[in-house]
Amino acid sequence: MNKKIQLIKNSILFATTSLLVIGCSIDEKQTVITKTQLVMQEEFDTNGAPNPSMWSYNIGTGANGWGNNELQYYTDRPENITIENGSLKITARKELYLGSSYTSARILTKGKFEQKYGRIEARIKLPWGKGIWPAFWMLGANSDTVLWPQSGEIDIMEYIGSKPTQVFGTVHGPGYSGGEAISKSYTLPNDRFDNDFHIFGIEWGENYINYYVDDVLYNQITPKDVEGEWVFNQPFYIILNIAVGGNLPGSPNSETVFPQTMLVDYVRVYE
Repeated sequence: MNKKIQLIKNSILFATTSLLVIGCSIDEKQTVITKTQLVMQEEFDTNGAPNPSMWSYNIGTGANGWGNNELQYYTDRPENITIENGSLKITARKELYLGSSYTSARILTKGKFEQKYGRIEARIKLPWGKGIWPAFWMLGANSDTVLWPQSGEIDIMEYIGSKPTQVFGTVHGPGYSGGEAISKSYTLPNDRFDNDFHIFGIEWGENYINYYVDDVLYNQITPKDVEGEWVFNQPFYIILNIAVGGNLPGSPNSETVFPQTMLVDYVRVYE
């Protein structure tokens, strides 16, 4: 689909859909403030490496497998990350590389683009398979000076490759992180997320974060839903990655097919 047509279609769908909410009384009036002024768009139309004025790389294995016992080594090689045919391609591979058994990529807008409030969305086709863990998420811009989870984390879309019909959105903060995070899943009716592109996003304001997939708003998280401080009142930066293994999905098994690629058609931010 032409990206301009998709942009118009998405705006219409978003403005006309109804909100489904978890954790709130059905008697409460829920408000969705549609944000339509485009302030950042990454269309991935130029082949090669991601735009260095927008994206940086995390390289290596991080501390304790990036805090989750993940198995991959993140690289900036074109074998793991490149732009081709109008999409960003992040590819997880099974290969021995600098002491790790898998490689992948993780890019972030830290220090280059950070946003406080707005609609943040991406159109993505997901991979699949046991042990495959892609994500589209955000961390607080103060993450270098304030320890996680005080810095805050907004997981716009996480996905476990062994459950190809389901994604989930989550917030982490002080008193509600890890296994105590505030989260809700969304199941795609009669289809799988590895079959086609879908739009994953949030609309985020001072006292709410609304989660949506395509034209379905499936959750709202507010300060009253968290067991601690609401830390989502500062700029955050965007991250895209595929992890392999780790605490949440477990390790790949003999049926996991490699390579696995996440295709990102675009990332857009509105306010």
